[in-house]
Formats: sequence, C-alpha cells, structure tokens
Amino acid sequence: MKTRSLVLAALCAALIGALAQVAVPLPFSPVPFTGQMLGVFLAGAVLGRKLGVISVLAYVLLGVLGLPVFARGMSGASVLLGPSGGYLVGFVAGVYVLGFVVERGMEGERGYLRSAAGMLLCLVITYLFGVMQLSLVMKLSFKEALLVGAVPFIPVDVVKALLAARVAVPVRKALRSAGML
Repeated sequence: MKTRSLVLAALCAALIGALAQVAVPLPFSPVPFTGQMLGVFLAGAVLGRKLGVISVLAYVLLGVLGLPVFARGMSGASVLLGPSGGYLVGFVAGVYVLGFVVERGMEGERGYLRSAAGMLLCLVITYLFGVMQLSLVMKLSFKEALLVGAVPFIPVDVVKALLAARVAVPVRKALRSAGML
C-alpha cells in the first residue's frame, strides 16, 4: 500500500473524528445527532472499500485507545461497548458496502446516483448494527430502539448522504486523475 493512500485514510479518520465533535444531545436518546455519518460517507465514497474501511477502523481504534475522537469528546472501549457502540461497528460494515458500490463506477450523473445509493445502504447497515446494540445494552425492544436510535436521525442523515454524494464524486475523480487512488 502506498504512503499517499495511508495518508488519505488517516485524513478521513481525522475528518470523522472532527465531525463527531459536532454533536447535539437528544433528551430522549443516548445517541446524539453528530456529523460522523457525513465523514463515513465521504471516506467510503472517496476512498473505496479497502481504504474506507482502513480509515474507519483507524478512527475507531484511536477512540478505543483513548483519543477523544468519539461524539462529545468521549473515548475508550466503554464507548464501543455502550449504547452507541453498535453504530461504530456499523460504520465499518457500512463503509465496506458503500465502497464496494462506488467502485463499480462513479462517472457522470449515474455516479451521483450510485454514490447516494451506496450511502443509503451504508446508513441502513449502520442503523441496523446501532439499533441492535442499543436494544441489547438499554434493554429495549427492537422497535423502541429503532424509535430512539434511528427514526429521528433519518431525515438529517439522508441530507448528509445527498450532500456527500455531490462532494465525493468530483473529489474521487480528481484524486484518481492525480494518481492518488
């Protein structure tokens, strides 16, 4: 793997960590609104599945090791094992699927649609992992966990996906043209 590829993955990990600090707590949920998903979308759509996964894994590992990169400056294994930890695991699985979809072609207007579709799949996967762990940790039914851990976030996350698709397609194209991907 080339050094420039690892640098791109590290930059995306840093972006996810920075966007995680944009966090708005919700009184009815242990899961806050954050910017993390936007960073995950960009990592997967720009870097593809391999580097996207490396980027998200680096982000999660830095947080588990104690760097305050998780939402609201949190860190440690307790976050990974807590109510919102499933979303972190879901990021890894989701970014892999997103990267896989994106690597099948992102040229032209179809690239935006493919990218947005991949991001929506990533979102569903992330929600699935997150809601399952939220349900287990908080002892909620799956439906209750869905209502506090996914439903309120859907509109904002869909907007993030559409925004990220518009940004990711030209960035990926430029990086490929420059020989950086």
